Formats: sequence, structure tokens, C-alpha cells
Amino acid sequence: MACSDTDYAYLRELVLEQSANLIDASRNALFDTRLTPIARLSGAESLQDFVNMLKAGRPAHLHRAVAEAMTINETSFFRDMRPFEMLRQILIPRLMERRAEQRRLRIWSAASSTGQEAYSLAMMIAEHFPEIASWDVKIIGTDISRHVVDYAQKGRYRRLEVNRGLPARMLLKYMTRHGEEWEVSPQIRSMCEFHYANLCAPLPLLPTFDLVLLRNVLLYFSQQDRRTLFREIHRKLSSGGYLVLGNAEQAEDSTNLFEVEFGADCYFYGPVSAS
Repeated sequence: MACSDTDYAYLRELVLEQSANLIDASRNALFDTRLTPIARLSGAESLQDFVNMLKAGRPAHLHRAVAEAMTINETSFFRDMRPFEMLRQILIPRLMERRAEQRRLRIWSAASSTGQEAYSLAMMIAEHFPEIASWDVKIIGTDISRHVVDYAQKGRYRRLEVNRGLPARMLLKYMTRHGEEWEVSPQIRSMCEFHYANLCAPLPLLPTFDLVLLRNVLLYFSQQDRRTLFREIHRKLSSGGYLVLGNAEQAEDSTNLFEVEFGADCYFYGPVSAS
């Protein structure tokens, strides 16, 4: 039996409450595709029966499972090369100059999904900035889905995944083949770690960062949640640090905490100086 409009509205509200992910009513069919496997595993005979289970509050962990299933986890290695070129040509050299005395860099991949962004950045740094090998460099990836965090931590990718965006030279240099999978090298994995985090909740356990990548995620947040997130990022960004957004995203429409700069056909932001 198909879900009613009221059921879909309940599911959209549940996802919004659990993850701050806004799902338009025009995309209700996504619930059928993504939640049917969960419904079967839970013992429900139909998606409507599954919704009734959720409304009854049992079991509570299924609410989180719904939010995770509906989270957009589309990613690839070196997704959109322009930001990576900007990082290589402008931001990483600037940060290395500013942190030369401390010889320490902290980078946050704030919606890291299955880890390709973080590992791509680590490969780029290892490839183009070999002098940083003696530095204390850590790239921290976070995501609201525990499933994709576990996937990223394993550092193993299927052939289809490594064929999306990863240059063959880097594949052979920084990954090792195991049958039909490729595993990230110990050198690159040592630069990265992954944790569960809800971007719309306080993030007290994370350090301060020199660089924050928040790409292709703001689209799914409400205006208020964007403001909250920008406040958290501003609090976590070190002096002289940078924020990088997706190509179609802007900070100015949600906050006055960052000022835009422009380089290599991409926008990046620095915190507004205190007056």
C-alpha cells in the first residue's frame, strides 16, 4: 500500500528534525526507493506500515536510519577540479607560509560522505607539496551518516569509484589493488581521520581549523540552519584560515561572518576581521 501525502509529510519532517536535510515534496518518490529496504529489514509489510512503526516511536533507532538513508552522499575523487586547482595554486601555499613556524595544518572536510574529498586533498598535498611530509597535517572528515563514516575509515573503494575522477597516475601511486577493490596507501590514510557529526549541532570535540571545505551541502539546509552552521565554522576557524564552499553556494546570503575572496574561478572566504 502506497504512502499518503500525510505520511510523506511526516517523513520529510522526520528527516528535517534528524538531519536538517530539507526534502521537497516533489521528491517524495525518493522515500519509496531508499526506505523500502529498511522497511523490509524492520519487518514491516509495506512502507506505510513502516511509517506507522515510526509514528509509534518503535524502535527509536529507525528514525536515525531514515535520516541516513535520505542523506545525499554523492561524491567522487577530485570532484570538480577547479576548487582543487585553487587549493593547490593559492590556498595551500598561503597556509604553508602562515603556518611555517608551527609546521602544523588542520583541515576539515565538513560533509565528507565516503571520504573521497579528504583522500583527494591528502593526495594533492603529498603530490605537490612534498616538503610538508615532516609537518603535522591532519584532514578530518565528518558526516551525519555513520554508514558512510565507516566506509571512509576503511579506505577501500570499488573500481567504479576510483574510475570517477582519480587520475591513473595517482591511483597507482597512492592506492593498492586488492582484487576488485583499491585501498588507500598508509601514507595517505595517516593524514586522514573520519568522525560522525551533525553539522547543525554544536561541535565541541573538533579542533580549530586552518581550512574548512563545506561543498555541495548548504542546498539541503534551511536558512536558520545555515546561520547556525556558519557560526560554528567561524568559531572553529583559526586566524588566517579559509572556508571553501561549492561553486553554486554563497555565504553572504546567510551570514556576515565571512568575507569573500576570488581566485582560480572559485570563491573562498576568510573570517571578517573584528572591528
